[in-house]
Amino acid sequence: MTTQDRTIRVGEMELAITEAGMGGRPLLLVHGHTGSRTDFDMTFGPLAAAGWHVVAPDLRGHGNSSHPPLEADYSFEIFASDLLGLADAIGFERFVILGHSMGGMITQCLVLRAPDRVEAVVLMDTSHGPLPIDPELVKLGVAVARDEGIDVVADIMGAASDGPLASEVNRRMMAEDPSYAARGDRNLRASSPAMFAAMLATFPGQPDRLAALATLDMPVLVIVGEQDAPFIGDSKRMAATIPGADLAVIPGGGHSPQLEAPAAWWEALSGFLASLPG
Repeated sequence: MTTQDRTIRVGEMELAITEAGMGGRPLLLVHGHTGSRTDFDMTFGPLAAAGWHVVAPDLRGHGNSSHPPLEADYSFEIFASDLLGLADAIGFERFVILGHSMGGMITQCLVLRAPDRVEAVVLMDTSHGPLPIDPELVKLGVAVARDEGIDVVADIMGAASDGPLASEVNRRMMAEDPSYAARGDRNLRASSPAMFAAMLATFPGQPDRLAALATLDMPVLVIVGEQDAPFIGDSKRMAATIPGADLAVIPGGGHSPQLEAPAAWWEALSGFLASLPG
């Protein structure tokens, strides 16, 4: 299996992407807040072998993509516009899209804006509306990112023994697998402080999209790790609201089940993709 890394110009942005399975059925993978396209490294080979042309970008403000300097340069709708522009640039007229965490929120905005472009949707460990984050934690994170920079944010988060997305499997993997902790730290330090602050401030007050999601008429799979407590309720509500949606609760998975419970996660995802018409 051959993967290719390249940079695609979308408007004023340069988006770094990894792709595999060129010529196959179009599939976009969208990472979360302070993530990167490397969060899906383990999936490129299996997806390409299954006939998919899989493309995973670094979102603006992340990884090797452009880092606009202003907080106003970041929003769910702006990210969604980038993804639609990326799809145009690589020739994806219609595509399947998987969005993880913040990437799932962006995916919801994209599919509600341009449902004709989307064949099927996977919403993974994400929310349909406001996140119940401690306001003081938000205030502190925004202030540190603005005043001290992203490396200080990473130092503080790396020293913390717990956090909003912590779970038993997360803590175990942090202790046992140096590459798991290193991936998150590397991704965070490669993120824009303006992006970090803008989106952290956005999460608690974002509009609730649940009623709008009831209008979707394409196949939808909602995935959530069984230990991802902050997102289980929203995942169940989305699966119950979206007509015909399937729900997969991944045993042993936390907020990143593709890394924490890869076999069960792959079984759920691959089964859904194989079931799609066409």
